[in-house]
Amino acid sequence: MVGAAAAQYTSPNYKVNETFFGSGGNLDNQSTNYKAKTAAGELAVGNISSPHFQANAGFNTTDTILLEVNVNGGVFDLGTLSESQVKVQSTTFTVKDYLSTGYTVQMVGRPPSNSGHELTAMSAAASSSPGTEQFGINLAANNLSGVGPFGAVPSQVPDATFGFGYAVSPYDTSNLFKFVEGDTIARSDKSTGTTSYTLSFIENMSRVTPGGSYGTSLFTRVIPTF
Repeated sequence: MVGAAAAQYTSPNYKVNETFFGSGGNLDNQSTNYKAKTAAGELAVGNISSPHFQANAGFNTTDTILLEVNVNGGVFDLGTLSESQVKVQSTTFTVKDYLSTGYTVQMVGRPPSNSGHELTAMSAAASSSPGTEQFGINLAANNLSGVGPFGAVPSQVPDATFGFGYAVSPYDTSNLFKFVEGDTIARSDKSTGTTSYTLSFIENMSRVTPGGSYGTSLFTRVIPTF
């Protein structure tokens, strides 16, 4: 059998086989007991970009497109709503994106409802107002009276060398909340390593909010851009 080899990057005028781009290395070292990628003397590492192109330098790269989303989901109980005290809850999700020009994050779902009555979604960014019916979210570090600190700003994992995701206005503003289904709440403008987001919810009721058990299902939708 004759093996076949192909360059990772080609044009009518050149080709680059990533295996030998640098002092040395191999993309596919393997035997019965191990498999590895090796490099010797890498000339450059990291993401290089401009308004018109981007590249990922370094031997240990791949030409496979990747969008990885992990959500710390589950069932969350905000407790019994009160006219005098806001109820809050936070959870996290991470996004990693490779070989696209970035991504957008949207929230999909409806405000919590009970017997046909939905808590009023905050259609414009506003602060928490106990006694006013409200449902809103943000991706920021917050500190509300009677609740204390909750939430966090987006963070890059392990650091900002390769991670570029960020929350967008107004969802990036501390102590301001909003919820419009389908709004973009976060994004990256290029391929990025892992960004960790903390999604915070608030709920407030008014004196005329119908009693009962409220619930909903919300989903994180991540869309790569090319």
